[in-house]
Amino acid sequence: MKALKNAAERDISERAAKVVSILEERYPAALCSLEYGGDPWRLLVMARLSAQTTDARVNVVSPDLFAAYPDAAAMAEADVSDVERLIKSCGFFRTKAKNIVDFSKIIVEKYEGRVPSSFDDLLGLPGVGRKIANLIRGDVFGLPAIVADTHCIRISNRLGFSSSDDPHKTELALIGLIPEEKQSDFCHRLVLFGREICDAKKPRCGNCPLKGLCPAFNTPVQRQ
Repeated sequence: MKALKNAAERDISERAAKVVSILEERYPAALCSLEYGGDPWRLLVMARLSAQTTDARVNVVSPDLFAAYPDAAAMAEADVSDVERLIKSCGFFRTKAKNIVDFSKIIVEKYEGRVPSSFDDLLGLPGVGRKIANLIRGDVFGLPAIVADTHCIRISNRLGFSSSDDPHKTELALIGLIPEEKQSDFCHRLVLFGREICDAKKPRCGNCPLKGLCPAFNTPVQRQ
């Protein structure tokens, strides 16, 4: 039984390495789709805005928001209702506006205006969960980080790397498969791949560069 388990684990590890390589070739840039201009605080704000909406919508809304409140210090002094007005089209705008103003105050008062790198410190900010914390740690600080968003969870399940819709379980599964230095870029590539090929409802399996590595390829529901 142990030998069978080891063989299965080797198979998954080998397939994961091949998937990483193929996605690197297909999407060499692996850029974050949120247009934050390299500013850690702005990425934090945009990541919070992106919950339950598209990155494209956040990219449309953010320029006016940052014109009014260009940094954490300015946002910490903002009237929440004014922030609500600027981000209303992102959905859940009242909660998001309050979170953004509140965590900006904490960043100014506790971290001297700089976004912290510690996972625990990031999780201590209002509205910041594991997904956002990992995005910040990976993109801003170059630390190992699995961002278990909907694309990551869906594609990982289809590839047989995970077997759960729980973000934390997906994160833990991929931590054991993807080399630390490749984790952040791998997750960005999964987003690009999910949008281009591995759609949630109608994946384009016939055009998929991973179909030879994908256990879901021969599942009828996946080949609609």
